Amino acid sequence: MMTIGIIGNGKSANRYHLPFLLQIKDKIKVKTIVTNNLENRTWERIDGINYTDKIEELYNDPEIDLIVICLRSDLHYQYAKEVLEHNKNCLVEKPFVETLEEAEELFRLAKEKGLVVQPYHNRRFDSDFLTTMKVIESGKLGEILEIESNYDYYRAEVPENVKECDGKLANTFLYGHGTHVLDQIISRYGKPNKVHYDVRQLLGTNRMNDYYDIDLFYEKENGKNLKVTVKGSYFRVKPRASFIVYGTKGCFIKETEDRQEEHLKLFYMPDNTDFGIDLPKHYGTLIYYDDNGNYHEEKVISEKGDYGRIYDDLYEVIKNRKEKTVKDKEILCQIKILEEGSKDLK
Repeated sequence: MMTIGIIGNGKSANRYHLPFLLQIKDKIKVKTIVTNNLENRTWERIDGINYTDKIEELYNDPEIDLIVICLRSDLHYQYAKEVLEHNKNCLVEKPFVETLEEAEELFRLAKEKGLVVQPYHNRRFDSDFLTTMKVIESGKLGEILEIESNYDYYRAEVPENVKECDGKLANTFLYGHGTHVLDQIISRYGKPNKVHYDVRQLLGTNRMNDYYDIDLFYEKENGKNLKVTVKGSYFRVKPRASFIVYGTKGCFIKETEDRQEEHLKLFYMPDNTDFGIDLPKHYGTLIYYDDNGNYHEEKVISEKGDYGRIYDDLYEVIKNRKEKTVKDKEILCQIKILEEGSKDLK
């Protein structure tokens, strides 16, 4: 059994962590949740969990194997360092930290103490991403030349309500949402050979970052090149396709995103057998020519997404000393891109 505690009792903890942790109670126990307002009952209390406003109860509990940080983004580094200094393994909500220097320090500290620290990159287990990668791996598209990944919203009120840039990188759209799609690509293709940035404040100087369009270029051993583009905006009334892949033999288009977040927002939880499952109308379209020159156009049944797999992996890493799935070098690569892409915001 792995025993964990959580710092923070807001949307992150209750929507993106606890619903999945409660499905694996046979191997992970949530013992304590730290909240700065014990009177706040916005989220329903869960039987068997100790809610406290004293963080020392968490730090000094010898039973706690892992502490999860579900706080404001700009507090991640501070609390992750505290957790490690109290000799606890640490899982940090995204974005991990603001700077490459902070990330390197946390990894160095964890290594010195024989501990694990990593971000909660649950989107590696999105259905749309897993399905797209499965199509690529099938070989039906031939040599992959270009991948486009989009993460769009129409939330005009968010950037419109920001009247001045607070200078906190972790609060930008690139750090908050671009972190997901960048991590997905880096987890499969590694560090790019070159990066081109187009990161904007569409509403002008001293407003929030609300748009990004980043090209990642990979040089392959066979001499061919792969271009991956990750894009996102707060001003897309009609979102672009979640993934588009072009190869020498065809293309794959996945219009809709993973549905886990959609269901969680409706309080439709993972204990439902159809939680997060795509319907036929959500299936992606694969178009390709086979080796005989015959044309094919077919729907691809979506893979099943599961955010809880992050915790399955961490259990194996902490309890059975398996290798980390979310590797330090991947996170350092990602943070460097996020930081570099945000340096010219004004």
